[in-house]
Amino acid sequence: MHQTTIIDIAKALCISKSTVSRALTGHPNVNAKTRDRILDMAAQVDYQRNQLAISLLTNRTSTVGIMVPEFISFFFPKVIIGAQEELARSGYNVVICHSNESYETEVANAKALLASRIDGLIVSHTKETRNFDHFRSFQRKGIPVVFFNRVCEDMDVSKVTVDDYHGAFQAVEHLIQTGRRRIAHLSGPDTLMNSRSRLAGYHDALTKHGLPIAPELIISYDLNLDKANIYVNHLLNLPNPPDALFTINDPTALEALSVAKRRGLCVPDELAIVGFSDDPVSALIEPGLTTVSQPVHELGQQAAQVLLRQLLTEDNTFVAERVVLPTKLIIRGSTVQTSTNSY
Repeated sequence: MHQTTIIDIAKALCISKSTVSRALTGHPNVNAKTRDRILDMAAQVDYQRNQLAISLLTNRTSTVGIMVPEFISFFFPKVIIGAQEELARSGYNVVICHSNESYETEVANAKALLASRIDGLIVSHTKETRNFDHFRSFQRKGIPVVFFNRVCEDMDVSKVTVDDYHGAFQAVEHLIQTGRRRIAHLSGPDTLMNSRSRLAGYHDALTKHGLPIAPELIISYDLNLDKANIYVNHLLNLPNPPDALFTINDPTALEALSVAKRRGLCVPDELAIVGFSDDPVSALIEPGLTTVSQPVHELGQQAAQVLLRQLLTEDNTFVAERVVLPTKLIIRGSTVQTSTNSY
């Protein structure tokens, strides 16, 4: 029940602890045979560096926090994988926090990460978050923050997103080009910047093609799929129901597709459906779901790269970056009767 130290290794090999320290940290000024003996002994006794002591000396923990609002969809886990791969290459460990779409949990997570003295934070906030003071606490302590996907426009920090506006515009224009004229939109909460950007893309595509914006066809909801079921049925029960539906994300679109099937509607002839995110399930169902693909893995990589650049910048001269990644429309059977293709 004893944590092995460099002193233990030095005593066992009858050499100085400074020599052990240099060998374990890769210092070149150590005899090759001596280094091998030290490394072998360290492996035998399962030596682990005292990260707490190192942190006290350097004021760095080599640890980055990643905070996400949910794990239900494929999106956030895949972003985390991309970020973690990038951070690991630079010698950083990662602490992952899940807020479960709860503002209170998010605040508690932020306090815990601050107490853990992380070097930086990569975060996507919850749908409930309107007050961002808990993230401003990181700024005040000189800890860099990078928002991704769901971002706070009021904070002067780096942000990594996809082109939500163009993706939505392209999706709705595709529906118009396939002959749809009453296109409904199930939007996300207006607290989310990406919801507002996708709604703007929807509006502008209709306006460009001379179609009216019908308020009864636009519903903003809290991303609870039970409510998505209710709202899709509501839209389909209108006296003049929509002939197409553009949704905030793929889980919502898949729920809409399920509702249409239960009602005996032919998709896409009677109702065309487009999602957003290209969930892996979207290509496996019948008909396949037309959707807007996002470079999810790259989103995580880019967020990590932006954070690493800031961590390496001295004297607080770093200027906040805004990275916007492109989206791509993937056309499948939920909008046209063709084999899968994309443009």
